[in-house]
Amino acid sequence: MLDKNRILVKLDEIGGYLSELEEIAPDSFSEYKSSIEKRRACERLLQIAIESVVDISQSIVKGMLLGMPKDEDSIFETLAKKNLITENMAGTLRDMKNFRNILVHRYGVVDDAKVFTAMKARILDFEEFKKVVLEIVKAS
Repeated sequence: MLDKNRILVKLDEIGGYLSELEEIAPDSFSEYKSSIEKRRACERLLQIAIESVVDISQSIVKGMLLGMPKDEDSIFETLAKKNLITENMAGTLRDMKNFRNILVHRYGVVDDAKVFTAMKARILDFEEFKKVVLEIVKAS
């Protein structure tokens, strides 16, 4: 059974992380690059927002009894195969998860320009994901 409450709480958390990110994110790359505190805060907010996306996706697969994914990428493939998300969104979510892995596991070699670009571009991806998940919750 789909744990709608947990999913809605996670969606709300994503909204909070994005609001925080919009508040602290510098407008320019030079400003971003000049503040280590802002860079680290932005990186962390992106990381935990992406982790929430993965958690929600796992909850949907588990709650709708869609099978046991072999890894995190399989979660997105499963959702796409069941037409719960588009193939395009599955690719976007895989990219987000891979980016989170870079932030977590290769912290010392994170490319600041890529983080700044992703921070600006991913906001729309998060919003689209939230819309799709709300449709899934309503339909179930």
